[in-house]
Amino acid sequence: MHSDPHQWINEHGDYLYRYAMSRVHSEEIAADLLQETLLAAWKSHTTFAGQSTIRTWLTGILKHKIIDHIRKEIRERNLSDNVSSDPTTAYFNNDGSWSEAPHAWNENPESLCRNEQFNNVLEKCVSKLPEKQRLIFRLRDISGDDTETVCKSCGITATNLHVLLHRARLALRKCLEIHWFGVGENR
Repeated sequence: MHSDPHQWINEHGDYLYRYAMSRVHSEEIAADLLQETLLAAWKSHTTFAGQSTIRTWLTGILKHKIIDHIRKEIRERNLSDNVSSDPTTAYFNNDGSWSEAPHAWNENPESLCRNEQFNNVLEKCVSKLPEKQRLIFRLRDISGDDTETVCKSCGITATNLHVLLHRARLALRKCLEIHWFGVGENR
């Protein structure tokens, strides 16, 4: 095996750099990952068994460096950026607890469903939801379609479905608390 890092760079540097660029899409990060790869290879070159080519061995090291970079990036991502774009943010404090806990509803759900006035208020609340949430809420919770059917008809994943349903239910709960149960305002 050639244990000369200069030779590794000359023979495989361009390939490894392009490989890193295709994964991280940043010249600076790709260059850093290439440097970390060559350093790790140099430190462990005596343990290389020669069961693959040097390029394959270096690429394997680079893959692990890329994975480590992505994991680190995910851990360090600023969660407040993601939270600020979430429409349910107003319901929760920074620590994830309720900013104002939902009030207990003492009315019987079955009798509410038979109440025409309640159904009118519910329909008004549902109509205020964003289009996709409204559609999914109607399909899943009103029509009773199963998750797989709703996902296929809307072209979304099960995870996306559950997020949209969660947001819709929170918004509906708040709307019904205000317009039906009289929490915060009179009916």
